[in-house]
Amino acid sequence: MVQRIDQDLRRFRKIIRGIVKKELKKYMTTGELLGKKGKDVVSIPIQQIEIPTFKYETRKLGGVGQGDGEGGTPIGSGEGEEGVGGAGNIPGQHILEVDISIDELAQIMGEELELPNVHPKNKHSIVTEKDRYSTISRTGPETLRHFRRTFREALKRQIASGTYNIHNPIVVPVKEDKRYRSWRVVKQPETNAVIIYIMDVSGSMGDEQKQIVRIESFWIDTWLKHQYQGIETKYVIHDAAASIVDEHTFFHTRESGGTRISSAYDLCAKLIEEEYSPVDWNIYVFHFSDGDNWGGGDTQTCIEIMQERLFPHVNLFCYGQVASPYGSGAFINDLKQAFPETENLILSGISGREEIYKSIKEFLGKGR
Repeated sequence: MVQRIDQDLRRFRKIIRGIVKKELKKYMTTGELLGKKGKDVVSIPIQQIEIPTFKYETRKLGGVGQGDGEGGTPIGSGEGEEGVGGAGNIPGQHILEVDISIDELAQIMGEELELPNVHPKNKHSIVTEKDRYSTISRTGPETLRHFRRTFREALKRQIASGTYNIHNPIVVPVKEDKRYRSWRVVKQPETNAVIIYIMDVSGSMGDEQKQIVRIESFWIDTWLKHQYQGIETKYVIHDAAASIVDEHTFFHTRESGGTRISSAYDLCAKLIEEEYSPVDWNIYVFHFSDGDNWGGGDTQTCIEIMQERLFPHVNLFCYGQVASPYGSGAFINDLKQAFPETENLILSGISGREEIYKSIKEFLGKGR
């Protein structure tokens, strides 16, 4: 019986994985997962799936047939106000929220987009020691008792001894059934990586453009954190001037002012020089803008900073140009002309949410 339960669970997880993979493009463009992200899991809304689950309750709340009423009284036909609408004959959609780990979501994303694994540009690594709860013990504190393993052992014992009654399926663990989470110290090499996000917040970048950046950044984060054990994230915003900000400020700053992209590239280069030595860090830069840069030679200044202070040190420099009704869109063409064959520069035009999928594949498809 226990083996059948495990088989059913694996089959269910396989079905869920297939549905998520099939609907991945929709998830990657709507942005609905952003508000459902926990520390290690994402809640995925899936329609038309229902699964029975055990509910464990220690309080005595009564059961079927223990409430008020006489024998034979119909259930569900109590008195009350009549509904506004009549009865219908069309089934509703049942939406189940399934928790999927960020790591598994990244694997699905990598398979669907055919993304190669990242190859760090340096072999320098730091060995760290971590306590990992990866084993099960017969002894331990009650706070670490593994309920599912304990229940399984008790169920196996009762089935083997013939005391399990399918008509009264009560499973009572004894001391020998109890299982506890246990840990061991593991040494693992960590290749450090830093992601530097840069976003244009000038007057021509509206809410929709920033939402596209937010959605794409979520999926880029998901993939790179799957590839690296140690990773840091920095956020830079710019209009005519640039500044380092936190994540909330990055995504919620209201647009204003003109645009001088070189201010952001200069600040990014200083950040790398002062805090993230390329000897110890794999560096990824993602810049999003509508391509409307101030004149007066600023684009040439950007090109010089990229060539001399950024490209020699970064694994990847990705520029995503988000279409805006107010931006000129000239910057991406200037970069194409200036760097026709630079291997660690990737350019992507993003005309709307439907192109987020394509843009991520362009950015991460080389495995750098």
